[in-house]
Amino acid sequence: MAFASKAKGKYLGREVDVMHACGHDAHTAILMATAEVLTAMKDKLPGTVKFVFQPAEEGPSLYAAFTGKIWGAKAMVKEGVLRDPKPDAVFGLHVTSGLPSGRIGYRGGAAMASADELRIKVVGRQGHAGYPWRAIDPVTTAAQIVLGVQTIVSRRTDLMKSPAVVSLSTINGGSRWNIVADSVEMTGTIRTYDAGVRAGVHRDIRQIAENIAASANAKAEVEIIELYDPLVNSDRVTARMVPVLERAADGDAILNERSGAAEDFSVFLNEVPGLYFNLGIVPRNQDLAKAAPNHSPDFFIDEAALIVGVRALSMVTVNYLAAAKTD
Repeated sequence: MAFASKAKGKYLGREVDVMHACGHDAHTAILMATAEVLTAMKDKLPGTVKFVFQPAEEGPSLYAAFTGKIWGAKAMVKEGVLRDPKPDAVFGLHVTSGLPSGRIGYRGGAAMASADELRIKVVGRQGHAGYPWRAIDPVTTAAQIVLGVQTIVSRRTDLMKSPAVVSLSTINGGSRWNIVADSVEMTGTIRTYDAGVRAGVHRDIRQIAENIAASANAKAEVEIIELYDPLVNSDRVTARMVPVLERAADGDAILNERSGAAEDFSVFLNEVPGLYFNLGIVPRNQDLAKAAPNHSPDFFIDEAALIVGVRALSMVTVNYLAAAKTD
């Protein structure tokens, strides 16, 4: 493709191809066009519109963990993006390979998960593997912790209230086949849709990991980095905008399933009621099941969908302003 990235970069000491492939270029194009549309009719708009072009949406967790700094929506809110004047509502969209081109997906309430990075370091005592009783084995302890953590969702979380996910995705430790390691490090992710469930899962992880380690005379150091809150759309705003989205998509708007992905637009929604929805970008003649997902090097956007995105953002803005004037 003519627009394919040819950029190179360094990652972990080696040269890699660089692209983001999540559609943020499409989001920028859609919002720029929306700004042109609404600016052209600003004299007819019964209110004020802010256009938020946000950098660094997917800030690296290492940046947060080791610098204590914030990025993306958190930084913009801190710097006053929602002040002077404070918006009455906020709208946003994200393109997705899960829907055909031009289809809009929406959901009121908790629509996307929180995202927390989980790190567990199990510290034992190194020794000869032929004399394991003289060592404290962090490998077997880590294995027990992995199994124990799986019971948090299956046995400790009220799934009738809200879903939750705890995934341990990496495990590293040891240097040689005949040496008991001195430590094992694991990382993973925690996904929840409710603040109370989130706090409970965090508490349970610490309790299980630390106590299993203590039972083996080892030590578990648990670190949980809170990256994104659950994305919770306003039920009132969503209900009002569903007919508008249906018109924008020529009748092709559907109720989305909850997403296990996370999004820092949740920061804006914590401050201002609003709606964040999805826009399909897979060509209509392509099988959705075979479409390259977001973040794939083969990710592709049917540019016809951009028009629907501009129409949707323009229409929800105009409709909300008009309704607010008559309320």
